[in-house]
Amino acid sequence: MKRTAPGEPSPPAIIVSAIPKQDVPARLAALPQANIHDLKEQWRSLFGTEPPPYNRRFLERRIAYRIQELAYGGLKPETIARLEALGEQIDGGNITLRRIRQDQRPIAGTRLLREYQGVEHVVTVTRDGFEYQGRPYQSLSAIARAITSTRWNGWLFFGLRKAGA
Repeated sequence: MKRTAPGEPSPPAIIVSAIPKQDVPARLAALPQANIHDLKEQWRSLFGTEPPPYNRRFLERRIAYRIQELAYGGLKPETIARLEALGEQIDGGNITLRRIRQDQRPIAGTRLLREYQGVEHVVTVTRDGFEYQGRPYQSLSAIARAITSTRWNGWLFFGLRKAGA
């Protein structure tokens, strides 16, 4: 998104109109059959921004949510505030933990093993992050860097995610 300089007029806001409730089922049913170009066009018209470079499944799900949001209304501000407060209680405001979906994060107490250059490295998943050689770490990437002295995606290094996934 292009930022405007002070005193420069901002670009006109794109107004997205409401979607008739009776159109929702047909629009949702059409998403899986739409090609990626059509999904990106729908994104532009529904969000007023360029689509992110994520996979098809992500686009379909976000577009489906947006269609329903425009037809039935979004979450109330009180609900959003309550969800944010609950999130703070769960992760203590730790932005690193918040970025990792809970269903993807290993359970606290899990031990991750990785052999690197003939040495076995053991990482323990904690409630607040990870522990390696008695030291706490916020991310697996920081541990992978400590082990290899190079930048790594920690999830790839420890085999929790496949390359390109």
